Amino acid sequence: MSSQHQLSRKDITRQTKPILCYAVENLPVKKGGDELYAALRTAVNDGKATLVEKLEIPAKDARSWEVKAGHIWRIVCTHGPQVADMNCWSLSNPKERFYSSKTRQIHATHLTTGDRLWSNMPYLRPLATITEDTIAYGFDDDGAGVHDVIGSRCDPYTHFLMTGEDYNHCCHSNLTRAAIHDELTEMDVHDVLNVFMCTGFTRDTNQYFTKPSPVEVGDYIEFLAETDLLVSASTCPQGDVSMACGGGGEPDVYPLGVEIYKLEDNFLNEKGWSPSDVSNYGGNHGL
Repeated sequence: MSSQHQLSRKDITRQTKPILCYAVENLPVKKGGDELYAALRTAVNDGKATLVEKLEIPAKDARSWEVKAGHIWRIVCTHGPQVADMNCWSLSNPKERFYSSKTRQIHATHLTTGDRLWSNMPYLRPLATITEDTIAYGFDDDGAGVHDVIGSRCDPYTHFLMTGEDYNHCCHSNLTRAAIHDELTEMDVHDVLNVFMCTGFTRDTNQYFTKPSPVEVGDYIEFLAETDLLVSASTCPQGDVSMACGGGGEPDVYPLGVEIYKLEDNFLNEKGWSPSDVSNYGGNHGL
């Protein structure tokens, strides 16, 4: 074929259908299998779990809590439409923490029931699995979904760039105060799971956008701790995020609830569940 009839690399790229970057069908299956995780969706409501701790995250603030491996926690909409920015770490080693970009690559831009929260390298294992998502929004005509892992947390540094003003109740600052309370530092705060937040990318400019969260009082997102965890969440000062960050205005903001449950003895073990294991990669990067 003559060079004038050969396709350019751009033509080849434009004519090729999208290829999923990861062969996710080869991921290790969940310990206990699909039957166990289906049962977990209703375990609390079926009386198979006992409430062991309940707390409130005040508006424009953050709180942290510990969750033992095999326990369940929920973030609950208790007062009005409100989103949260969530971090989590291995309780025994805070260097191991939620890795939003790898979670996004493995699952999707927005998470829901069945998706796992993966930790950073060199550990790379499930820290938690979403067992229930009462919103179950899917994706709308604008490409928006709920519970995103594409946006970072709002922060005082970007706010200062846009407004020239100091503001100490951005999610990054809220999470930083909670981290310091837990004997961590600002450097331990990391990219988040944006709980209840409805976001996407614009079709024309591919820019990150938000919509008012569809969350209603009584909705919750529920997780199974796949190892012992420290979890922290901030109630975003943007409320339901129906206003642009740094754009002025006073959003309505609300507290959120947190509930931690202990499952019945043997509920997990009899199905073959056990805590997740860190990566066994031993290649030493070819050194």
